[in-house]
Amino acid sequence: MAADRKIEALQSVGLFAGCSKKELASVARLCISLDVAEGFVLTTQGTRGDECFVIGTGDAEVAIDGEAVATVGPGDCIGEMSLLDGGPRTATVTALSPMTLYILSSVEFRSLLETNAVAGRSWSASPSACATPRPTDPTEEPTASERLGEA
Repeated sequence: MAADRKIEALQSVGLFAGCSKKELASVARLCISLDVAEGFVLTTQGTRGDECFVIGTGDAEVAIDGEAVATVGPGDCIGEMSLLDGGPRTATVTALSPMTLYILSSVEFRSLLETNAVAGRSWSASPSACATPRPTDPTEEPTASERLGEA
């Protein structure tokens, strides 16, 4: 079942550490499933971030200032820092293979924080774990969701 796959992917994400099965099910209901092709750009460094992506299947390259710094895969979360602190994307992330993603928008994320005190406590502590400096001059580019409407 699709919901079970979402919950399985979500439970391995540090952002959702400490969430009960019921809380994870609530998050999963808010996530949109999306299949993308190799080469799809999930995030662009320096741009506004309106969603985060949990990887269900596939792999992606993370690049900072044009240099590949990591590969991410199933169970990894991309873009959560922009949801937590409202800052621009810290990296460009590009699909290396076909991927299944679970997308959580900033609107849904904020509603979770407002309605779920237990999860909110674990999420609100997460920004301190990020050591990646934020760019100081963000540009306005379409989000992944907006780009999908053009494809």
